[in-house]
Amino acid sequence: MRRFLFSQTSCSLLRRQRRPKDIPHRWFLSSASFSTAEYDDGDAFQSSPSKVKIFDRHLKRTQRDRAAWLLRPNDSFVHAVAENLVDRLEDCKKTFPTALCLGGSLQAVRQMLRGRGAIQKFIMMDTSYDMLKLCKSSQLDSGNENIETSYVVGDEEFLPIKESSVDLVISCLGLHWTNDLPGAMIQCKLALKPDGLFLAAILGGETLKELRIACTVAQMEREGGISPRVSPLAQVRDAGNLLTRAGFALPGVDVDEYVVRYKSALDLIEHLRAMGETNALLQRTNILKRETALATAAIYDSMFAAKDGTIPATFQVSALISIPRAVIWKKRICIPSIFCSLI
Repeated sequence: MRRFLFSQTSCSLLRRQRRPKDIPHRWFLSSASFSTAEYDDGDAFQSSPSKVKIFDRHLKRTQRDRAAWLLRPNDSFVHAVAENLVDRLEDCKKTFPTALCLGGSLQAVRQMLRGRGAIQKFIMMDTSYDMLKLCKSSQLDSGNENIETSYVVGDEEFLPIKESSVDLVISCLGLHWTNDLPGAMIQCKLALKPDGLFLAAILGGETLKELRIACTVAQMEREGGISPRVSPLAQVRDAGNLLTRAGFALPGVDVDEYVVRYKSALDLIEHLRAMGETNALLQRTNILKRETALATAAIYDSMFAAKDGTIPATFQVSALISIPRAVIWKKRICIPSIFCSLI
């Protein structure tokens, strides 16, 4: 596990180790939606919506609309995660002419491409129209003018992409908000060509552990009980199982830990709002009492503050990499050498 240290106040990165009509929409033939809610083998097919309901997807779309207005242009943490993810393309001898980017840090991924993967067509998909509009307006600043870019308003849970139509599916900090993550991965697998590549970064179970502790202690003191304030996230041991359940070949998981330092707990919350990473649980409590919020900030500061007055926030990021089928790759490149360098 690699560990990184950030200072959010100065935006510096210290690596300790290595509907307007101005946006064209290109809609693709939609493949049927998959869900693993009622089945154990992960290969079941159904056209009805998933019965797994953990997150409020409508709320998450609203949060991403808000994030489009609050997005920080030089977010060191988001850019570092995107660069570490996209950097894995340089270890692949195969090229990826058509790439699909799903939600999350769309703009950061496009900025970090810089010719990696020899991508010619780039499809950016998000549930938020405002986020896509922002990406469209900043397209000239990405340094990828030669890449033909399309914008699609769609949902990761119901992927509107034709089967076997893309060479690369990449998602940076987006898929962990899907209700049925294995089902979403199955749709990604179907969208990929037989010799394609799936690359994703999701937040892990140790993310915001300091905030979880402070919230729990504050609610116990002020309200006599606790309610979920931080979304449940996949543990490291579950990440590989997700790829296997979705039917991917040669699943690989790489875990990085980022520590971002803020001036106060309020700055942390503002950063989460700007990333669109605030709570979207269906069973959340809509009202947070003022005294509980103040107690959370005070406890956070007393338990975790550094000597310089800043507070740390841990983000655990699991990088998932896999291929739809191993047979095709064996004919083109040496699988052991590639995956030893990626994992």
